[in-house]
Amino acid sequence: MQFTLVVYGAPHGSQGAATALRFARAVLTSGHGIYRVFFYGDGIHNGSALTAPPQDEQDLLGQWQALQQQHQLDLTVCIAAAQRRGVLSESEASRLEKPAANLAEGFELAGLGQLAEAAALSDRIVTFGG
Repeated sequence: MQFTLVVYGAPHGSQGAATALRFARAVLTSGHGIYRVFFYGDGIHNGSALTAPPQDEQDLLGQWQALQQQHQLDLTVCIAAAQRRGVLSESEASRLEKPAANLAEGFELAGLGQLAEAAALSDRIVTFGG
């Protein structure tokens, strides 16, 4: 079974992102696939390279990156939501004439068309946070 996950929750503002990460691991461990993880709304903060949790808290960014590398996951951040919240890739920062980029390695910016495509090509869409 192919899943697409949509993460609305910020990495440390709710349990949505952490629950999505645990669910992703369970899906992959049970032999199913993940077509795409789409970060939307405040969930785009999961893709910020500037996230710096205290030592006694989970490093969700690092865990998403490790899972992405291990399973070649498609971690997609909604470009419109990211721009509104100041999460930019190198090319977007340059295009918008901003002084820096902060989209984390392993994440990519994309439009809602990629979410629609994922919906068409997945058996299930599961959302987290809100």
